[in-house]
Amino acid sequence: MHDDRALVERRLDRVLTERVRPAVHARAVPLQVEVWHAGLEPVPVDRALAATYAPAAVGDRWGPAWGTSWFRLTGRVPEAWAGSTVEALVDLGFTPPMPGFQCEGMAYLADGTPLKGVNPRNTWVPVGSPVDGGERVDLLVEAAANPTIAFGGGPTALGDVTTSGDAPLYVLTRVDLAVREVEVWELVHDLEVLQQLMAALDARQPRRWEVLRAVERALDRLDPADVPGTAKAARAELGGVLASPAHASAHRVVAVGHAHIDSAWLWPLRETVRKVARTAANVTALMDEHPELVFAMSQAQQLAWLKQHSPLVYERVRHHVEAGRFVPVGGMWVESDTNMPGGEALARQLVHGKRFFLEEFGVECREVWLPDSFGYSGALPQLVRLAGARWFLTQKICWNQTNRFPHHTFDWEGIDGTRVFTHFPPVDTYNSELSGAELAHASANFAEKGRARTSLVPFGHGDGGGGPTREMLARARRTADLEGSPKVRIGTPAEFFTAAEAEYPDRPVWSGELYLELHRGTYTSQARTKRGNRRGEHLLREAELWSATAAVADLADYPYEQLDRLWKVLLLHQFHDILPGSSIAWVYREADAAYAGLVRELTELIDARQRALAGEGTDVLSFNAAPHARDGVPALGAGPVRAPEGRAVVSAQHNGFVLDNGLLRIVVDERGLVTSILDLDADREALPPGAVANQLQLHPDLPNDWDAWDVDSFYRNTRVDLVATTAVEVERWAGAEAVVRVDRAFGSSRVSQRLRLGAGQRRLDVDTEVDWHEAEKLLKVAFPLDVHADRSAAEIQFGHVHRPVHANTSWDAAKFEICAHRWLHVGEPGYGFAVVNDSTYGHDVTRHRDAHGSGTTVRLSLLRAPRFPDPHADQGVHRMSYALVVGADIADAVREGYRANLPPREVTGSGTVAPLVSVDDPAVVVEAVKLADDRSGDVVVRLYESLGGRATTRLTTSFPVAAVRVTDLLERPLDDAAADLAELRLRPFQVLTLRLARS
Repeated sequence: MHDDRALVERRLDRVLTERVRPAVHARAVPLQVEVWHAGLEPVPVDRALAATYAPAAVGDRWGPAWGTSWFRLTGRVPEAWAGSTVEALVDLGFTPPMPGFQCEGMAYLADGTPLKGVNPRNTWVPVGSPVDGGERVDLLVEAAANPTIAFGGGPTALGDVTTSGDAPLYVLTRVDLAVREVEVWELVHDLEVLQQLMAALDARQPRRWEVLRAVERALDRLDPADVPGTAKAARAELGGVLASPAHASAHRVVAVGHAHIDSAWLWPLRETVRKVARTAANVTALMDEHPELVFAMSQAQQLAWLKQHSPLVYERVRHHVEAGRFVPVGGMWVESDTNMPGGEALARQLVHGKRFFLEEFGVECREVWLPDSFGYSGALPQLVRLAGARWFLTQKICWNQTNRFPHHTFDWEGIDGTRVFTHFPPVDTYNSELSGAELAHASANFAEKGRARTSLVPFGHGDGGGGPTREMLARARRTADLEGSPKVRIGTPAEFFTAAEAEYPDRPVWSGELYLELHRGTYTSQARTKRGNRRGEHLLREAELWSATAAVADLADYPYEQLDRLWKVLLLHQFHDILPGSSIAWVYREADAAYAGLVRELTELIDARQRALAGEGTDVLSFNAAPHARDGVPALGAGPVRAPEGRAVVSAQHNGFVLDNGLLRIVVDERGLVTSILDLDADREALPPGAVANQLQLHPDLPNDWDAWDVDSFYRNTRVDLVATTAVEVERWAGAEAVVRVDRAFGSSRVSQRLRLGAGQRRLDVDTEVDWHEAEKLLKVAFPLDVHADRSAAEIQFGHVHRPVHANTSWDAAKFEICAHRWLHVGEPGYGFAVVNDSTYGHDVTRHRDAHGSGTTVRLSLLRAPRFPDPHADQGVHRMSYALVVGADIADAVREGYRANLPPREVTGSGTVAPLVSVDDPAVVVEAVKLADDRSGDVVVRLYESLGGRATTRLTTSFPVAAVRVTDLLERPLDDAAADLAELRLRPFQVLTLRLARS
């Protein structure tokens, strides 16, 4: 037989494009259009209902960037359409193909009842099915002129309403009332599904030819001049191949409706509020027509916005949640980044998210749902379990730049040994349309073939919202049991996880972090946001600690509502496109203001509670919120400071200076570079011969694809060491600390550093102020160290991870930029160094070798200057501090990391403030002290083992305790809840939450 595939397939493509699809809405009449331009800020629908509208027409331009126009659409259904399915078709000027990344609309009835969203893949608004004919049509469409911020287009001013201009962006293209020819619409999807199936099948398979011949017969039966009249006959020719069942061994897909909505990204937070409403309206309207649809929605914050701003849609959501079809998932406040949030913050993401879902819907989320975050901390499995969840889902690891991850279904083991059942959907997208190509890819790509056979496919338009469509549901129906395709069943995430876990009992284990081999620049981009996050986390710790201490002493009420609100501000800004630095300028302008408000309010709260605790008097009391004693002040308490022993001095030497405190002797040369750090006790030089430390280095930074997201490895090929100075001066010659200031200028920028050596301290502190005006540059600071280390230890949440310093394998080499929280440590047995910081996350660690032996260089990534999506990212003044701790082990690194981030606060008063709780094992760190969220007055203490070993500690309280319970993160007693405060035993990196009932 002659091979005529190309002939038939081209025929199919043309007939579908030029005849069948246009025939779905061939009968149409225009609607009358009026418009009210509401301005740049969204307004509620009641204002739009009361507004004065002006005549408008198709072809009119509308919408300056970020503006809103309301269109009133009126008309009447023709009598001749009686018995038909009629809908309004609205094209606001869409530029295909991506919904959520351009103008969008929300359709309302004339009384203000929300109907559904309108976007490029969902342009219809229901009118009646069937209609009687003659019905009056009166609709409102809220049209948001969100600009298209395109990748690859270079820097753009469209990312902030203050710079985007007032030129109209869109042209109203179509506003019609139309009959939807249902039989033609079904034919479209018969043909599309078979077309996509053929494309996925090998030409040697008989099934492909059977489908081809059936399509050919259908096209023969179809009259291009009368598609509605012949669609039924054409469909009859396809019935046989569509009814042929899937093979018994076919891959099984559980399809879950989804709309990944970025809480901010290429749009501001305020626009996400409307995206959520449009998507939820779409989904609930679709559920009313399609009872098979199941939709999963994460991010409690988004549902809280919906409740506040769109209560009618929220009630529709609540109704479908009760029916089990609209499924809250994830149990987090937002889909946060998991690299940079601190331990307590990551725990609170789960606490606040799960509590919202429990209180609002009575739903206990059993999965953590993070399809798009940029890598996953090794601390997460334990937190997942401690939050009462048991499953984890992500998609992003398929973006790895170098190595293909070996599993799609596996157990993920965290740093403490906790395991959580994990799935990466092999469809490799969280925005599936259930196309034939996607389903075929899911089946072929599935790594567990022969051991498991089920995967999950999240389907629906996402990132900018939209969700599932009726077209996707049509594909799901046709592929439920279709030869040549995976078997598709729409279901809930819980149904998938339960079935997948049961079918694969001997699944593999992946231990440690899930490092994303991409988007490494997100550890550094938008440094002000990262500093705001770090400072906010520690201020919240202090506010809870001192508020609890004052409340237990009956000196002040505990500010439950205020702390709850402020935590949610912080958690929102940990969203995986805000904290990582990958959003538009508008987002960071608002983030700066949010962090400033957070700092102001928390500082006032802390000050008020500390003054209440200090009481009357003139003694100077130091409040120590750190989990380690400091200068004679106990951890978590307050008292007079013990003066440090000895003093630090500076002496001039060889055109430079020497800082000496009897423990360290540090030489700073005339260039302001550190040329020697001598440990006087160990008689050991920290720096390799000829090396200099605190060396600022400038690299070009133009990644191949994702400006704010990526640091590509080739940046290391070019480097400029900043050695020129404008000043090297002594600011303090002797006393409690010695200080040398170094000023430099480079490019359009300047930097001023204060090198500080404190009395009795084994660390060199560096306070840095950079007035940064570079573009597409990366600023690092280097500490070459004379230590042979084959791995580094970096703090993460509730512990640390080890990463290789060498590049033996492609997996090792891919970790050329890594994330650390407050400290990073390298060492040999018995001797090491820690680099601690107060706001930096990006680091790199490399080995070097010279004639004197091998050493290790630790560098911190201080600043970047990407130009997309925020063309002014990181410009301006930045302040940051870091320190090199000499002769440090891991315990020293932990202690110094807290010290750098929790400075003491001095208040005048009398006496001392006893810590509410204390522990006697230095390996055990108290992370949080607060009152229970249920307002019972119980004291909640969260602690963890910090060194990676086993620990036994006594927990002592300054208040009488009636009962002790071990709880989960939500402060609910665990089944095995017995606890003995006199002997608490912790496994390596174990997180333990204790609830102490007061007598």
